[in-house]
Order: sequence, then C-alpha cells, then structure tokens
Amino acid sequence: MKAGTRALGVAASTRDDDRSTLAGCVVRADRVVDGFAFGSCTVGGTDATTAVIDLFSTLDREDIRYLLVAGIAPAWFNLLDLPRLHAATERPVLSVSFEASPGLETPLREAFSGAALDTRLDVYRKLPPRRELTVNDETVFVRNVGCSDDDAEEVVREFTPAGGRPEPLRIARLAARAADAWCDDFTS
Repeated sequence: MKAGTRALGVAASTRDDDRSTLAGCVVRADRVVDGFAFGSCTVGGTDATTAVIDLFSTLDREDIRYLLVAGIAPAWFNLLDLPRLHAATERPVLSVSFEASPGLETPLREAFSGAALDTRLDVYRKLPPRRELTVNDETVFVRNVGCSDDDAEEVVREFTPAGGRPEPLRIARLAARAADAWCDDFTS
C-alpha cells in the first residue's frame, strides 16, 4: 500500500443519554493525520448511518480510499448499515470491533419490539459476517463491504502500526472523547 493512501476512521463517544459524538479522522497509511470532522447521532436511534454519510460528505475528500468504522452500533443499538455506507460513499467500508460477541440479535429483541425491532433487525441481518483477524498479536473482528476479505485484512494490518486498533479508529476515538470532554467543560 502506498504511504499516501488515506482512510477515514469514524468512532463515537457518548457523553449523555441523548447524543453520541462522532469523530472522523483521515489518516494516511504512513500514519500522518490529514483531517478531522465531527458529527453526532441519537443514542438508541436510527440515524447513525446518515450521520456517518454526512461526516464523510462534510470532508469532501476524493482522496479517501477506505472508510473504517468502530463496530456497528456506535450509540446503543443505533446500527450502521454498512451496505448503505458503501453505496453512499463509493468506498470500501470496514467495520472493526475489538471484543468477541455472540451477536446483537438477542440484545435487540430484549431492548426493542414492534417496528423499532424490525427496523434494527433488517439492518443487522444485511451485515456481512464478522471474521476474526489477528493483528500484532491482538484479535479484532472485521466486517467488510466493497472489498475482498484479503483486501480488508491488508487494510486493517497496514493501518495498524501497533496494538490491534487501526490508527484512523484510534485517533477518531481519542478525538470523539476529547470533544465530549470539552463539551462537558464548556457546558458546566
């Protein structure tokens, strides 16, 4: 992968019961940070996919080659529709999560019913399966849309210089948390 290849990492931080802060960080494969954008989505809502699309659009960066998202539910069951993200951004989308999980279907059924459950199950069931991947002696779980499994593994490894968290997601997570801390200080 060329040193200048860019990925947008999107991670969330939730500071209250209503909104989750989304941070997007553009990082080159050589680890140079090349841009930030911020957005938000509703905790427990259904607007996370639209919020990520808006964040991508706000950056207006044709040079972004990959979209990496931290997990599939950034704000308490506000699920990301990976095929929709791929269609809207015209970029390969990789969801990287960091813990083993039996899946979300049972927790979704416990938290929602009726149309709210059906909407979330529809999104959840369209997702590709998670695959376990070892990176730098750590285990991550990857879902990918718009690229092969081999390409997804290469992207995760190339953007992960140490540990198991790809650099675009690591920095986006730090930025989201910092934004929340600033908002807490500002509103106190």
